Amino acid sequence: MSDIGSGDEGINSQKYHGQGMDAGGNNFDSGQQPQEQELATKMLQIQSKRFYLDVKQNRRGRFIKVAEIDDRTGYVRIGADGRRSQIFLAMSTAAEFRDHLSSFSDFYSSLGPPNPDNVPDDGKLKSEMMLKDNRRYYLDLKENSRGRFLRVSQTITRGGPRSQIALPAQGMIEFRDALTDLLDDFGTDDGGFKGELPEGRHLRVDNKNFYFDIGQNNRGIYMKVSEVKSNFRTAITVPEKCWTRFRDILADYCDKMCRAHQQNAENHQSGPIPGGSGVRGGPSQPAPSSSDIDTFSCNVPNRI
Repeated sequence: MSDIGSGDEGINSQKYHGQGMDAGGNNFDSGQQPQEQELATKMLQIQSKRFYLDVKQNRRGRFIKVAEIDDRTGYVRIGADGRRSQIFLAMSTAAEFRDHLSSFSDFYSSLGPPNPDNVPDDGKLKSEMMLKDNRRYYLDLKENSRGRFLRVSQTITRGGPRSQIALPAQGMIEFRDALTDLLDDFGTDDGGFKGELPEGRHLRVDNKNFYFDIGQNNRGIYMKVSEVKSNFRTAITVPEKCWTRFRDILADYCDKMCRAHQQNAENHQSGPIPGGSGVRGGPSQPAPSSSDIDTFSCNVPNRI
């Protein structure tokens, strides 16, 4: 529960544009305004590049947004391929990134002067990968005609947009120290739920099997309800925040159907005989009481 959403969030110009900075990424779900709080900001000028490191917090926990700003527009820089120069890091991921920056910096210091005749075909000098929930971060120290730099790419396994930043190699230590300061102030705990989740449940009805499984991802806690038959499987996912409402709607339908079944049983017991004017013969049987009804399945016991 620790990381962030799609990375394709809308821009809110009120926060940074007047200060030469973009505030894209305000919402990790859909671009709507969430209950989000900014806790701290650091600005780094590394050669010709300007980066902002923002510590933020919402209902999912704390995270750091890293953005490179285009000085001409005051917004997050957008590359020629349309990718935004920004990444989002959970606090624990930021700590891992900080440690990688130290090792990359040590490796960079051990390199000699750039040699155009001794550069790998893909330009990569050293690479690492970080994994956090449904996100992957690729760290590549590269070299091209303009020099050496660290490219950090963020991808989402479900197919969201890819984003990245390019940090001049000479600025890795400064960047690491800025991250360290923020982590010292706010810790490496992502926040969110840390307890034990309930065990899954199973329900069999006729030839159908229903499985109720509780899980957790970067978006929060959810319930997955799967319907399984011999050659068929489907599922829905219900976020924890709407379980109570989901239960209330289901309980309301159960109550209405139980009353309908009860009314139907009463009509069946006291209704006229088809084709005649009398009442059905035989000893009368009382209508089922509420205690005779299964209020979840809305079944009325059969009477002989």
